[in-house]
Amino acid sequence: MEKKLIRAGIVGSGFAARFHYDALQHVFSTRVEVTGVYSVAEKELKEYTSLRNLKAVGTLDELIANADVVHVCTPPITHEPIVVAALKQDKHVIVEKPLTGYFGDGSEGFNGDNFSREEGLAHTLSSIERMLAAEKASKGKIMYAENWIYAPAIQKEREIIEKTKPQILWMHGEQSHSGSHSLAYGQWKYSGGGSMIGKGCHPLAVAIYFKHVEGRVRNGQPIRPKTISARTHAITRMPGYRNEGFLQTHYKDIEDFSLMHIEFEDGAIASLFASELVLGGVNNWIEINTSNHRTKCQMSHNDSMKTYTPDGQYYKDVYVVEKTETKQGWSFISPDEGWFHGYQHEMNAFYRTAAFGDPIESNSSLASDTIATIYAGYVSAERKGAAVPVSIL
Repeated sequence: MEKKLIRAGIVGSGFAARFHYDALQHVFSTRVEVTGVYSVAEKELKEYTSLRNLKAVGTLDELIANADVVHVCTPPITHEPIVVAALKQDKHVIVEKPLTGYFGDGSEGFNGDNFSREEGLAHTLSSIERMLAAEKASKGKIMYAENWIYAPAIQKEREIIEKTKPQILWMHGEQSHSGSHSLAYGQWKYSGGGSMIGKGCHPLAVAIYFKHVEGRVRNGQPIRPKTISARTHAITRMPGYRNEGFLQTHYKDIEDFSLMHIEFEDGAIASLFASELVLGGVNNWIEINTSNHRTKCQMSHNDSMKTYTPDGQYYKDVYVVEKTETKQGWSFISPDEGWFHGYQHEMNAFYRTAAFGDPIESNSSLASDTIATIYAGYVSAERKGAAVPVSIL
């Protein structure tokens, strides 16, 4: 029996567009035809399409019209209008993280250090509401590209929760590394925040996801976040910081450390860290403590492959693992980093939804809860850690 053909359209031509295309090569549940790519960056678009023998299209409307699934791989400030435009044409949308956010007032002198976090939260909630309303009125669905949800370790824990029906009591986790090389990431008007949204979105989404799963198993309804207490700090911008050259330090007006403490509707808690202050590669992990089991999901620093060299020059052409500062000595190689991080599984799952109507694990409800929690967290940080209610949309 021939596999169903699903047409894909890619919006964007940067880093996210590249790994989306690579992940599409691993979709096995359907046939995928990339019918076009649209980007406002003309030079980048030409290079992206020519390398992959893809068609560049001149307008967003043309791309949407000729696709069944639209990949939104653009800066987050553009997500809402693209998602809404695709949903209005009844197309499914795979949208990169963060779903949406607050990116300033549009002024040249906007500074992320001194705007009202309450205004940022209100703006973000309005954006989420418009996107959810567009999805409700559409035959298409929002598929939130949070790859951690589809990491094999996370999906195995989802199976354990469904089969053992525990009460999740508390969780803790982290995403941290030595910092982003992107200059745009260091400015709030482009990134919508620092470590809390840029890195904390990953363990936070998983913590919320596990409570959604627990709630659906136990009483048919997800258990949602209730309050958040958060702190943020700009450590590499403090006057006494000693720069030894190993950490990125170009951040203009964002935090490089964040701590989130979330209380859920049932009283369970999660404490999560995110920072640009950790050497030795990426820390991607979350631990779940329940009434009948304990699990630690480790997406990075796994020991499936270890290698040693006395001199890093021998490995100058060998990719070891993301964000490692040296290849000298012992290295923990990730032989297929995309597999461990869930990128391939994520894309195949989304295309099963498009083809067969499978439930979406990383759906608009999860995206909404994650972003609403983060921006409530920025309000809490402005209030030096006071608990702030999370708006459930």
